[in-house]
Amino acid sequence: MKTSVDLSALPQISDPGTIVILKSKWYPEFVDSLSSACVKVLRRSGYHDIEEHVLPGSLEIPLAARDVLSEDTSNRVDAIICFGVIVKGDTMHFELISQESIGGLSKVMHEFRRPIIVEILPVYEVEQAKERSSDDEFNKGIEAAVAAIEMVAWRRRLLDQ
Repeated sequence: MKTSVDLSALPQISDPGTIVILKSKWYPEFVDSLSSACVKVLRRSGYHDIEEHVLPGSLEIPLAARDVLSEDTSNRVDAIICFGVIVKGDTMHFELISQESIGGLSKVMHEFRRPIIVEILPVYEVEQAKERSSDDEFNKGIEAAVAAIEMVAWRRRLLDQ
């Protein structure tokens, strides 16, 4: 079931920091579409410092997230957003890469206490990735941006109390 996200109530982030987007180099037509839709929504909410990094694959994204946050001694990174596509093949590669990528990102998020939004799409067919990255209101990049913005706003309210 496709669901679009309501952008009308999206909070504006005052004094926005940096959003880091980590992308797998595989299936760039889909990953770049996810990222482009995400950046549009981020800019609409006040983010202009958006860094994008292309990595060898989805398995490398957790290490890159850890490196970004380890180097962020001034806490300028508000959130990390991760994009990738992993297509089911004839081997266990799909399961292993999906589980390790997502599990690794969860560990990094908890260790550094910073939101990491994961839109690494484990799909059975390329057509499913195409649908989720299409140029419409159902693009998962939009959902990723909304989740990042909502988490940043929520955390700022919580931590400022």
